[in-house]
Amino acid sequence: MSDSPPPLALHRCRFVDASPSPITALAFPPLPLPSPSTKATGKQRERDRGAAFGTLVVGHANGNIDLLEWTGELGESKASQAWQHRKTLPGPHPSKVDSLALTIRYPDIFPSDMVPSPSDLRLFSSGGGSELLEWDMARNTVKRTISSQGGSIWSIAANAASTLLALGCEDGCVRLLSLSADTLQHFRRFDHVKCRILSIAWGPPVPRQPKPKVNGSTNPSIDRQESGDDSDDEDYGWTDSWLVTGGSDSSLRKWDISTGRPTDRMGTDKIKGDRTLVWTVGVLADGTIISGDSMGTVKFWDPMTCTQNHSFTAHGADVLCLTIGPDGTTVFTSGVDQKTVQFTYLSSTPGSSSSALSAAASRWIMSASRRMHSHDVRSLAVWPPYSPLPPVYRRKPAPGAPFIAPILVSGGLDMSVVLTPCLPASMTTSTVAARVVNPLATSATTFEDSHYRRIPYLSTVSIARSARLVSCMHETGLNIWRVLSIPSTAMVIDGKDNSTDPDLRVSWESVLEMQLNVQTNLIASALSDDGRWLVVSDLYETKLFELCKTPTGGMKPKRVRSLTAVLEVHVSSSSNKGSHSTGGSCFVFTPDSSKMVLASASTSTILIIDVSTEEPTVLRRFDQHGKLVPLSGGRLVRGSSRSQAQDADDDDELPPSNGPPSVVRMAVSPDGQWLATSDELCQTFVFNLDSIQYHSTLPSLPHPPNVLTFTPEKPQILMIVLPNNTIHIFDVERSEVPAWAHDLNSRIPKQLFNTPDAVLGVAFEPHSTLPPSALVNGDLEMNELPQNNYGPRPNTYSQKEAIFWGSSWLCKLKLDWLEKYAEPRKRRKSEARHPHQGIPTLAPRPDLHNSAYDARNLRIVTHYRPILALDFVGPGEMVLVERPLVDVLSKLPPAFFKPKYGET
Repeated sequence: MSDSPPPLALHRCRFVDASPSPITALAFPPLPLPSPSTKATGKQRERDRGAAFGTLVVGHANGNIDLLEWTGELGESKASQAWQHRKTLPGPHPSKVDSLALTIRYPDIFPSDMVPSPSDLRLFSSGGGSELLEWDMARNTVKRTISSQGGSIWSIAANAASTLLALGCEDGCVRLLSLSADTLQHFRRFDHVKCRILSIAWGPPVPRQPKPKVNGSTNPSIDRQESGDDSDDEDYGWTDSWLVTGGSDSSLRKWDISTGRPTDRMGTDKIKGDRTLVWTVGVLADGTIISGDSMGTVKFWDPMTCTQNHSFTAHGADVLCLTIGPDGTTVFTSGVDQKTVQFTYLSSTPGSSSSALSAAASRWIMSASRRMHSHDVRSLAVWPPYSPLPPVYRRKPAPGAPFIAPILVSGGLDMSVVLTPCLPASMTTSTVAARVVNPLATSATTFEDSHYRRIPYLSTVSIARSARLVSCMHETGLNIWRVLSIPSTAMVIDGKDNSTDPDLRVSWESVLEMQLNVQTNLIASALSDDGRWLVVSDLYETKLFELCKTPTGGMKPKRVRSLTAVLEVHVSSSSNKGSHSTGGSCFVFTPDSSKMVLASASTSTILIIDVSTEEPTVLRRFDQHGKLVPLSGGRLVRGSSRSQAQDADDDDELPPSNGPPSVVRMAVSPDGQWLATSDELCQTFVFNLDSIQYHSTLPSLPHPPNVLTFTPEKPQILMIVLPNNTIHIFDVERSEVPAWAHDLNSRIPKQLFNTPDAVLGVAFEPHSTLPPSALVNGDLEMNELPQNNYGPRPNTYSQKEAIFWGSSWLCKLKLDWLEKYAEPRKRRKSEARHPHQGIPTLAPRPDLHNSAYDARNLRIVTHYRPILALDFVGPGEMVLVERPLVDVLSKLPPAFFKPKYGET
């Protein structure tokens, strides 16, 4: 009898109206400035930051801010999954994000050869109002706010030294805020002009001249040796001399920072007397000013005379954003016409004798343009970011070191973050052409020829198996639908019955639509397996509802108000500040729906709550995620003992300034015995729900998990999938890695690691000997995997199969195949003397590089995209929630289109 299982009945659900929020701002962390006391020569000039990639910050129109981290391993320069979502900072409701700025928290002591991590950064945002927000990225909350004192904030920009933040306000004033010593306070207000300040850019920093010494010495090195390092830090540094602003009065202005007055005014073109809006400005290292305005014109201005050098009518509508390439020889602009344009600087030929010919050869040209978005592009960013430093202070890679191609990031109203390699074309013919590395692992690296990649948008869709419910959470509410069961094949009579006719049968129904009163956007929700309990939470309050069926087939939510008082007692008692926030960052129900597990958003406390009684009762509180654990290089070397985790003293708590790490994933085993929780510091703890006790701590992994799940056949086996698609297996009962899983990733076909999207979920089919219905109707269809057996499931069929899925793909992986070809463990001497006494013989491992063999064990299906959720609702019956991009874009206003004469 064949071992292949019968086909799956697939509910392809497109009725879920999940709509992500448009992207309004993008930002990368700035690179620290080198010390101006020593120019970048010799070994210092050759020092490179290696293959480190900074955090990508994405601001949304609903007020949320997403943090995306690079998925490559430490030291690796390529990652097929690029940047993936790490966490979300929920915005106050209602709010929006218009501008973002990142600065280094302590720039004076931060090493100049390192890339700042989120703990080293300060994040600022503005949303069209008069308040500037500073975010606490560790606690996911707003740290402080400050008023602009000048009306709405139209633009913000930080200087290269991360010491000052400039605000462009409604009243026509530029205000500088001091960021020294991790503070935020008003420093200076510039003179008033009669227009809005729509855009700001800082001029290149200037090395600060050292103060003259009393002894008359003119040798800086001798002075530093005599005065010490502290005096060196005070005497040598960077200072800012001017900045440029774009206004709503058809002009740009250059400002003197020392006096706060405009020194020059540059006028742009006008049409029919209407004012031209200068939406974006930038400055190069030589002082060249770049502007983009509402006429679709990109202009380059001379910094000394403030006259126009070049003008390009590159866009058909407003230019909303621009960014500068890492080497300063490329500029990218985009805006309302969805087109991204590249400008390239052509330098003069070294052998030209005539100065006139040399000046004519040095110019900017419009070298390429592409359309990668369907609607307005609101923001552009490049990694590595541009630092406007003089050439003598720029770092160059060591000879022979790989040259990492820069990545252009763009986002706008179509809600997708697009990544595009943007290597300058001149690099392809230079000496470094052979050493160029594409971080996205695609073929071409130049902007004109490269393949762009979209980062899938985040959605919160969950499926309740037994109740056949699908829930979708949005900013302030939640919707629930029911997937109707498949009718029996015996009821089909010539396809004429409305209940069985594929064209007339209704396969789903809406059962609940909720709108909640919230302080911030919702951050987490969960639905019990039997569909009785629903829990939702914003940053400050968790709300539990009991869902009761109505006579019409819908659901009526009844809130359990006593839960708030219960949570306040347990959450606030574990907080040093006595916070009364009862919000949860993650929820999960046990398979029998009798217990709910809550992870506190403020303290990361794990609460086991019994919901089967008349009133919710907290059975146990665990504080493992708020305690310090033994780390080595930021990772756990081995699991901590139970006594160390349970008897941790209060002195071992995390510093209040950082706060406890947020719990990002939780999973309960199918038998309800084990609970696994993981946080953003890669700590994973295991708890026994039978005895309600802490069990063990697992070794930490390079990244927080994307998927945390237990296998149904062996409930003690925990599977962890990381954002780079690597799979890790742990036996939580024995607190060890099974022997067959030691080199698991080396036996998995490479196609799984090369997918452009990260694994978002793993689904296991429930065991049953009954065959699923073979009826295909309405939104049902058979799965795409090759199957040829439509009879009952054979007894020899093993349930060691898992369906891995990402946003644009899914595949079936046979876990029994992985275990079958495991490496044999090292035998003891006694076993070597008697090799045939009770020792299993493992099958020889096949050739791992045989593509035909890999294809038989792994086939990736890309017919469904983007996938929001996937799970089984019964044996042989699977639900796949899909939200086509066309449906998402249909709710947006029409895109800009400018017809041309003679074209339709």
